[in-house]
Amino acid sequence: MTRRSRLQPGTQLFLALLGLTLGVWVLRGIGILAFIPGIVLWFLILACLTAGVLNMVRSMR
Repeated sequence: MTRRSRLQPGTQLFLALLGLTLGVWVLRGIGILAFIPGIVLWFLILACLTAGVLNMVRSMR
């Protein structure tokens, strides 16, 4: 029997934001999402970094 470990909600949020950011970045670079302004990508990067730092601080407690 294999036990799957569940990720904490903060880790799930970080990974979801990271995946969304990378997806938007790649699709924007290819030209599919070229209409999205660069500020949206910077906001996603900032949100990803914030979620990662908050998750790290929370796990230290």
